[in-house]
Amino acid sequence: MWWMVFKWVVIGPVLRVIGRPRVEGLENLPKNGSAIVASNHLAVMDSFFLPLMVPRRIRFLAKSEYFTGKGPKGVFQKWFFTSVGCIPIHRGSAGAAQDALDAGVGVLQSGELLGLYPEGTRSPDGRLFKGKTGMARMALETGAKIIPVAMVNTEKFNPPGTTLPRFTHVKVRIGEPLDFSRFDGMAGNRFIERAITDEVMYELMRLSGQPYVDVYAADVKNGVVEAPGGESAA
Repeated sequence: MWWMVFKWVVIGPVLRVIGRPRVEGLENLPKNGSAIVASNHLAVMDSFFLPLMVPRRIRFLAKSEYFTGKGPKGVFQKWFFTSVGCIPIHRGSAGAAQDALDAGVGVLQSGELLGLYPEGTRSPDGRLFKGKTGMARMALETGAKIIPVAMVNTEKFNPPGTTLPRFTHVKVRIGEPLDFSRFDGMAGNRFIERAITDEVMYELMRLSGQPYVDVYAADVKNGVVEAPGGESAA
């Protein structure tokens, strides 16, 4: 119920006026059954515009901090992420990766759409970063197809350092489903899982037009590696 309220009453109309979103390739999204919706990640607003522009509810895995905040902002975040179907994951726990994998597999086995950001975190500089292989493991364990989705211009809606949203043209480009059934029975093979992940990232690069960087975004943000291209690891 709250999901529909979000889309059509509370936030959706505002996003449609200011963001002027358009969706391409909607026919590539299945009308029923499970699938992994794998998106690039430019801004927090990705998690607002993507659910807004597709007819089916997408379940996302989200860090637990979004559900435990205090004050009006915390209350709003908890309401929003709960209403759009997010599942809280304690990313700092010892078993966080397995918990996320189990939660994702559960969503897919129930016949729903699972939304994932393969980069694992927002892009630090607007480029597309190396994908993590958990997505591939979920696809192999459930037989779910992976649908690449490119979010375009969401980072311009509310740029870092700004308070108010800005008028822009957000685009959601949905690519053709990727079928990896040829790898049935190979879940746990890290070479196969890397190959699947890289194929999905290539499609995201093609759909989004972003330059690709073969390092993890989280490592750049944490200062573990320096972002290629001469930019400091902030």
